[in-house]
Amino acid sequence: MAVAGLSACSLIDEDMSSCDTDYTLDYELQLVTNLTTELQTQLSMQPELMDQLSPVFTDHAHDVDLSFYDVQEDYSRLHHESHIMDANQTSYTLYIPVREYFHVAVANLQPVNPDGSLAQKQIYLVGDEKRPTSRIEQPVNSTDNTIPSHHTGVFTARLPMNIKEGEDQEFNVNLYMANCASALVLDTLGSGIKDVRVFASGFANGFNLADSTYIFSFTPQVQADEVKVEDHRFMCFSEVNFPSKDLITKSVIDTDDPYISEASEEELWRYTIYIKAQDGSVTETILSVKLPLKPGQFKLISGKVQPDGGVAPREPYVGASVTLQWNDGPSWIVDF
Repeated sequence: MAVAGLSACSLIDEDMSSCDTDYTLDYELQLVTNLTTELQTQLSMQPELMDQLSPVFTDHAHDVDLSFYDVQEDYSRLHHESHIMDANQTSYTLYIPVREYFHVAVANLQPVNPDGSLAQKQIYLVGDEKRPTSRIEQPVNSTDNTIPSHHTGVFTARLPMNIKEGEDQEFNVNLYMANCASALVLDTLGSGIKDVRVFASGFANGFNLADSTYIFSFTPQVQADEVKVEDHRFMCFSEVNFPSKDLITKSVIDTDDPYISEASEEELWRYTIYIKAQDGSVTETILSVKLPLKPGQFKLISGKVQPDGGVAPREPYVGASVTLQWNDGPSWIVDF
């Protein structure tokens, strides 16, 4: 709850527009996800995947970045603060002039390792001096167009705020998850494979903070991380990234579940799998997924590795294209 207090910096009937006032803002992370429900389809790997993804699908924020923009003229940032939050809900008292603002908040820009130390940053604020250009992006390796998987869930919020003189006001800021995740489970029984490399693509490369739209200016390759599982028959890989495109289909599904979608007629995102056989040959399989991957969502894809190294998907909304004896080109290198 936010309370705007009176400020005795002016006489009665004088212009109060430049007068500062102090007030508090309540921030709360709202985690909306289907992680637990989706993991019910792979009960044997539920503990390992939960351990891998729990730092991502969490309502706990390490840090929060707060910007307050002008609503007229050039939409410049008028006030900026950063705080260590270390909670899922907190309040901050600010002291800024009475006027209208457009407020933007971003949580978890700085990932933290399990031991509490700071990890390498993966997502950065860009163009945040102006409201229309304020966005979050991830740097891409220009050599092979790859990015690492995100290590934490990123949460954002935006809120028009009219700070009025002499009024008690309430401002509640709810932050929602801006990225998502998926996992690939491979049944390797009888395949005799030597090594596997997995990449995912088809996702946004940035997010506009002012209007909650995703940027698809290019498509980076996300390096999936292997998840060690006890059952050696299976191999599991996970990746965390911005969402895919969500194409409008012919029918409308009436449901309260935000993650139920009708399959598209075309690919929305993909897994690219490189499997190295014992003889050194490499097989490339592209699994084309026709369901969107939305903010806060987790999607699990499974497949059976064939004797020739190709992967046969088990979900009806996933197609497959296999290239035997694959050789990497000059612009795409798979390091086995």
